[in-house]
Amino acid sequence: MPPRAAALAPVLALALSLLSACGGAGLPPAAGPSGPVPGPPAGASAPATTAGGPTSGPATSPPPVDPSGPAPTSEPETTTTLTPAPTRTPTGTPSPTAGPTSAATPAPPWLGTRPLGPAGSGPVAPQDTPPELLDRRIETVDLLPPPPDDRFRSAVDLVPAEVLARSTWEPACPVTADELRWVRVVFWGFDARTHTGELLVHADAADAVVSAFAAMHAERFPLEQVRIVRADELDAPPTGDGNTTSAFVCRPVTGGGSWSEHAFGRAVDVNPFHNPYERGDGDDRVVIPELATAYTDRSRELPGMLDEDSAAVAAFRAAGWTWGGDYRSLKDWQHFSASGG
Repeated sequence: MPPRAAALAPVLALALSLLSACGGAGLPPAAGPSGPVPGPPAGASAPATTAGGPTSGPATSPPPVDPSGPAPTSEPETTTTLTPAPTRTPTGTPSPTAGPTSAATPAPPWLGTRPLGPAGSGPVAPQDTPPELLDRRIETVDLLPPPPDDRFRSAVDLVPAEVLARSTWEPACPVTADELRWVRVVFWGFDARTHTGELLVHADAADAVVSAFAAMHAERFPLEQVRIVRADELDAPPTGDGNTTSAFVCRPVTGGGSWSEHAFGRAVDVNPFHNPYERGDGDDRVVIPELATAYTDRSRELPGMLDEDSAAVAAFRAAGWTWGGDYRSLKDWQHFSASGG
């Protein structure tokens, strides 16, 4: 085990103990095997290149709920509010890419507004990273009520109708509504504050996902946004500058007809701009998000970048998930999945 990975072990242990103590919530209801793998299995693909999901721009408030939208197939479970575990100082040495700082700034006014190509055009040529994003530390915009304090909390429920209606779910998706769970977690932003994020995941992935977010919280690993991808984002032109941490997105793999692991709710993308997808070279090179080329240099070790010793990598591996940073034929540093795809 590398020295930094050994030093991170107590952080992961703390995260798991916090998760065990917090159990289900404290949040208001509505307010793989370890080691490298040869490469992504057949069917694995690049992240979506639309303005939604991994490459989306800054989040906006959810649109009004359509009362005619889909309803859950059963009554939502009641979230149990528990007293969070007492605050403790992690022992171990955090990864140099962890730790929110107060150097966060508001998003540039142009973020998410400059299309690189028409909707549905697929990946476009990699672009130089704008100076404002070379060390990206953007303040989090709260879309859900912030937590009352800095301690980790989580909640897992069946998906309410109004939440399902603002997601990408539709009856043609490979999972039914009652197979998904609405997960809320507390996370650290680049602004050194805690925020409440939400994701949709498959029921059998909820424990692994909550454990990983508990580990990131214990490490103080900063995230820009943690939210549910909306259906309208899938049809928007790509801007190549998004940084939304997300899970369920009902879409096929890029350039193919089979479903992405995101469509099953068994994949999570973490800080896509800090941890881009990269394959090929020369004229065949693809980077997604397209403006994140500076972050393909993994020696930079900036806040928000995942590496071999990150708590999230250790937590997902402990759950049997695969990290795209271990792929050999390409790199997908943002991506974690239960199947390796």
